[in-house]
Amino acid sequence: MMSEHPDCALVRRGYVAFSEGDMETLNSLMTADAVYHVPGHNPLSGHHKGRDAVLDLFRRMGEETKGTLQIQVEAVLTDGRGHVMAFHTARADRGDRGIEVREGLFFTIMGGKVTDVDLCTEDLDQVDAFWS
Repeated sequence: MMSEHPDCALVRRGYVAFSEGDMETLNSLMTADAVYHVPGHNPLSGHHKGRDAVLDLFRRMGEETKGTLQIQVEAVLTDGRGHVMAFHTARADRGDRGIEVREGLFFTIMGGKVTDVDLCTEDLDQVDAFWS
């Protein structure tokens, strides 16, 4: 197997830290002004600006799903110029609702840190219903 590109390795470290609830590592992987964009029309939608706001979003996702949120990474791809696309399946329960949905994250990386993340999903309506 070829060695993994550093940007892909960075994103994979982020996925592991997210899955383990390791906020300290997640904090270290982002710039202070990082932005995480969540599509749709639900309470989590919008532009989460700044590392603290992004970490708060992640904490909220864990709390809202009572720790049931699981992410299975399918692919991590790079262009070698500071962009990474990652594809995963997210599964979670929230109250009487469950979800299983394929999603993608588009990362912008500068200086070995994540500066911007765009979340895309295969089913906006399902995601909106789950988080609303």
